[in-house]
Amino acid sequence: NGLVDLDNAISIMLYFGLLTDLYLKLEDVTHRFKKPCIMDVKIGQKSYDPYASAEKIKQQISKYPLMEEIGFLVLGMRVYHIHSDSYETQNQHYGRGLTKETVKDGVARFFHNGYYLRKDVVIASIQKIKEILQWFESQKHLNFYASSLLFVYDGSSQMTTAWLNDSTLVEKRSLSRGQGPGGNTLEYYNNNICVISSPENGKLESSVGRGFSKMYALHKKHQSQISLKVETVEQDNLWKSSACFSQEHLNGNVIPQLEKVFCHRPTVVSESAEVEVRMIDFAHVFPSNTGDEGYIHGLNNLITVLQNILDT
Repeated sequence: NGLVDLDNAISIMLYFGLLTDLYLKLEDVTHRFKKPCIMDVKIGQKSYDPYASAEKIKQQISKYPLMEEIGFLVLGMRVYHIHSDSYETQNQHYGRGLTKETVKDGVARFFHNGYYLRKDVVIASIQKIKEILQWFESQKHLNFYASSLLFVYDGSSQMTTAWLNDSTLVEKRSLSRGQGPGGNTLEYYNNNICVISSPENGKLESSVGRGFSKMYALHKKHQSQISLKVETVEQDNLWKSSACFSQEHLNGNVIPQLEKVFCHRPTVVSESAEVEVRMIDFAHVFPSNTGDEGYIHGLNNLITVLQNILDT
């Protein structure tokens, strides 16, 4: 078919002396992300190889006994928080402190940007892991020990936005208070929530992106009976929720009602987030005549944990 197998090509070049040195090329998987969030998760029920001494085996098991049961261990993470424009870092002691009861929340921490849970990243991560799982289920030649999965996503890729009446997106912090497109009045509360007051028919319409956990609105006009329509809209997203209230039903207290509207989260995202899930650390890979059941067990349990994070 005109294609040359890389392994055969290297073998031929080595045989004829055309290639004398081999090099391992390293890739920086964070290079395309502005605010890379990184997590290292060791996969498998055993972190020691078949030739490890009894002392080595005991030492490795004592580090995290739960690994033999769940099949993975969080070795560390670095998460970008939007609200503080800073990173939270956790080392291996954080992961070793997680129990069966806390491991879900411990892993979920990697996907939280300080405002909300990045469910789009969780969904994309599950899909990537399933691809790796499919390969492991199909091969019966290699067993991996003390190998890891490296998770990387961009913490700044989903800036909080306000969806304006003329379909123009304005990023968080880009406007303070003033006139927006179409004569709308924009007002920010605590510098991150946008309220749009439309001059038409005395209506107050507010729209925010999926990223807000709550909506705090200050309504200063039209004290009589008006309709208040609150929508959650995201460009090209299937998820949309809205609620309409009259001023008399709100009894002048808008905030609690708005909190009820925005307290839930979408479980479906229209576009997959940019996520890297890479296999790393291959120092302990051994030939085998059977499938790598320990690695498969760990992948399945990690997928289950991520799915549980989505369902909460």
